[in-house]
Amino acid sequence: MRQSWTKEELVEHWSLLPDERRLLHDKMGKHQLVFAIMLKFFQYAGRFPEDLAEFPKAVVNYLVANLSLSAKSIDGYSLDGRVARDHRLIIRNFLNFRTADYNDAEQIEKWLIDNILSQENSFPAIENKVYEHYRELKIVPPSKSQIKQCIDKAISAFEQNLFSQIAAKLSKSTKQRIDELIYTPREKHKKSDPKYSKVSLNYLKQDPRQASIDTVLNEIAKLKRIRYLELPAGLFQNISSKVLLTYRVRIIMETPAQISDHPANSKYAMIAAFCYLKEQAIIDSLVDLLIQITNKIATKAEKHLVKELLRDLRKVTGKNSILYRMAIEATEHPKGIIDQVLYPAVGEQTLLDLVKEFKSTGIAYQREVHTTMRASYGNHYRRMLTPILNELKFCTTDEVQNPIIKALNLLRKYSDSKLVYYPTKEEVPVESIVQGNVYDIVVEKTEDGQQKINRINYEVEVLQTLRDKMRCKEIWVANAYRHRNPDEDLPQDFYEKKDDYFQLLKQPSSAEEFIIKIQQVLRESLAMLNKGMPKNKKVKIILKKRKGKQKGWVSLTPLTAQADPVNIEKLKAEVMQQWPMTSLLDVLKEADMLVDITSHFKSMATREILDKDTLQKRLLLCLFGIGTNTGLKRISSGNPGTSYEDLRYISKRFVNKDYLRQAIIKIVNAIFAARDTAVWGEATVACASDSKKFGAWDQNLLTEWHVRYGGRGIMIYWHVDKKSVCIYSQLKSCSSSEVASMIEGVLRHCTDMNVEKNYVDSHGQSEVAFAFSYMLNFQLLPRLKDIGSQKLCRCYDTDTYQNLQEILTRSINWELIREQYIQMIRYTAALRLGTADAEAILKRFNRHNRQHPTYKALAELGKAIKTIFLCRYLQHEELRQEIHEGLNVVERWNGVNSFIFYGKGGEISTNSRDDQELAVLCLHLLQICLVYINTLMIQQVLAQEHWKKRLTLEDKRALTPLIHLHINPYGLFLLDMKKRLPLQTTMKMAA
Repeated sequence: MRQSWTKEELVEHWSLLPDERRLLHDKMGKHQLVFAIMLKFFQYAGRFPEDLAEFPKAVVNYLVANLSLSAKSIDGYSLDGRVARDHRLIIRNFLNFRTADYNDAEQIEKWLIDNILSQENSFPAIENKVYEHYRELKIVPPSKSQIKQCIDKAISAFEQNLFSQIAAKLSKSTKQRIDELIYTPREKHKKSDPKYSKVSLNYLKQDPRQASIDTVLNEIAKLKRIRYLELPAGLFQNISSKVLLTYRVRIIMETPAQISDHPANSKYAMIAAFCYLKEQAIIDSLVDLLIQITNKIATKAEKHLVKELLRDLRKVTGKNSILYRMAIEATEHPKGIIDQVLYPAVGEQTLLDLVKEFKSTGIAYQREVHTTMRASYGNHYRRMLTPILNELKFCTTDEVQNPIIKALNLLRKYSDSKLVYYPTKEEVPVESIVQGNVYDIVVEKTEDGQQKINRINYEVEVLQTLRDKMRCKEIWVANAYRHRNPDEDLPQDFYEKKDDYFQLLKQPSSAEEFIIKIQQVLRESLAMLNKGMPKNKKVKIILKKRKGKQKGWVSLTPLTAQADPVNIEKLKAEVMQQWPMTSLLDVLKEADMLVDITSHFKSMATREILDKDTLQKRLLLCLFGIGTNTGLKRISSGNPGTSYEDLRYISKRFVNKDYLRQAIIKIVNAIFAARDTAVWGEATVACASDSKKFGAWDQNLLTEWHVRYGGRGIMIYWHVDKKSVCIYSQLKSCSSSEVASMIEGVLRHCTDMNVEKNYVDSHGQSEVAFAFSYMLNFQLLPRLKDIGSQKLCRCYDTDTYQNLQEILTRSINWELIREQYIQMIRYTAALRLGTADAEAILKRFNRHNRQHPTYKALAELGKAIKTIFLCRYLQHEELRQEIHEGLNVVERWNGVNSFIFYGKGGEISTNSRDDQELAVLCLHLLQICLVYINTLMIQQVLAQEHWKKRLTLEDKRALTPLIHLHINPYGLFLLDMKKRLPLQTTMKMAA
């Protein structure tokens, strides 16, 4: 049960109705309070609580305050006693529920197998669905242990049935080729095809390297090896990719010998699932390589040309006087020879410099860039891109893009040709592909007036156009995942269940009702700002010359520095005195002792023989070694009895990103439950998000050069609440969208926090982001770097606001929003349900796809919501202060990253995408454990008599659990499982 509740949620879910209140009349004291909680708990969760710790403190306080109950404490109440049993009986009868029996368990198992397990593999999610189903059936569910046993039994039966079905669909030759794939080249089957003998299963497991000819050929060899298996079409048609990922992880962690030991059906089914997903991943990688290489051709060409121009170009000064002298000489000596008339007047070199300066601008520059691109493509890059084009099947659902598909077919047809020009009989699509200043270079004219298409120049333009179209998914690739048909990213049953989706998003089914509400808020916001501008001393609208024109400019006075806290440093010193040089490893251990995070890490093998204590210790050492980047070998050296091989085994078998996310969620929820509202305030609904660059090995497709920070690396995108609790983290490339990461984190964090506000910097916002945030019911609150150049949109053209004229622009196109409202809801539902990654969905709505009608509508909606935000932002200094404080918190979180992730110079030393994600999540886990333990330490200090009521408002504003002066992350990492930190919570639990 979640511990953090807002006031609105308490009223909605925990208020007693009149007939429910009547049940309390014959109960006294704490029995009255516990009965009320049990009743509402059962209605909300579909089960009875098994421990008093499940009762949220906020709920207890709410019921005491709002129902005038006679008891404020539930200490000493037994949920196993006779009174509690009587309470459960009354609640069952009141709600018309019955107790579960053995037949119900069998029915639940069958229901799970038939309806749930093919689409869901997360145990918490499955458990929640089981409780929901019991509630629908009006049956009181059994205990948690019995539910777990039922789910485990259903999963086992489902897998056996699934494996049998998959194996039965595989042909004899496919099974033989799978057997050949499992063996390494030295152990390959005698009948194996020598063409594919070098592509073993271990080779397939490897991630692609950086863009090069070898990487392209290796990935194509892997793709051909998988296609050689001839897996039947539709083999996993009704199975979710989340379920298949479970089997992929099993195959990755096991050696070929271990895979061969599985029963035949299990072996063939899991290998088939692995290859099915691997084929999608390889195709996505080839598309990424195609885009990267194509972009690299253009980038290198421009860089090369710029260097040439900078070396050759000397800007010619006094051009007007030179032209004047040339004109005088030409008119006075119209029949003179150039080298006798013009050269003495202006100089031959001056004329040459003028020619160079002209060539460096405008049309000449673009033509030179294309010429340089053509040379590098024809001499080098063509042999990298041609194999990719030959292997991938490009598709489109838009008839406008058909010329590009025809052009790609033409490229394949002449991929081995040495012709300079396409034959005149060939129909070569030119319109919408070859445009602008390079048309004459591609389409050449002969002396007799006929047109010839230069083949290599044409290929360069086709690839450039293809890159832009694939970036916005107007062209997609068959059998890919990230680059698949964008229609597959959307809910397939949207039109059948349209009303359910409107209810899910809490949006009206009528577009008119949706628009009227926004129009009202927009006009009120503009009127408010217009009225307040004359009295607003911190905001001025001035005229500023920009590009030769006078334009309105917002002048914003910087925020006033707040008063320094007087007691925070003393509090840190007190924590340092009571817990001096606390080992970071002990912090992780203590968090596990209190919250039991290691229980979430299960073996991916079918059985495990390690005892619980040994497993717990080794798991903690693994998490610490990965999270600090010191590595397992160094961690094992300081712990006698634990070898490097032992830790490698645990890391491989137990540690994966799903288990790490579950552990992080448990720690985050524990922090929310442990927070003392007198110290930290009420539950927050706001978080800040930002990215941090980490150096990383560059022999992979994820690592990129960062334009702003310099150097190669990856980005970690954090979502941190106002009291330094990070609820979600993501690994992303340097060039990927921060807007997509922002939305992904708000929707997928799965903690008890209800995010209603999200603070971002300029990179985390856009007009589309404002639109989606509004439709997903949270406020996007950015700190805009270019606030001076911002403009406000009118609601209608007739609206006039005297004090805002200089920064007002056109009105919103409401008709476009009205026409595209259903499609906007459809895309928003896809984001909410996670039918695809946020980045995959948002790819359709970028600058490369401005003609998409839904993109235009989202941009219009975003302009309206952004205008509403800007009006509030400029009018209220408190909002600007709030956003600034929120972003300072996430910056502080970023600052502590290097304190924890100190090994190997803070560089992620792996080229595996999975290992990089593990490193990020382990860092997140360690840092959130530090926040948890610091929260308990600070509260213990403030509970002392001489600290009570000592903190001022400035102190509480600056109070953060993200302190580390008392923490020692270095030294010998000796883990003593019997030694505990002197915390009051520790002593209570031990008692």
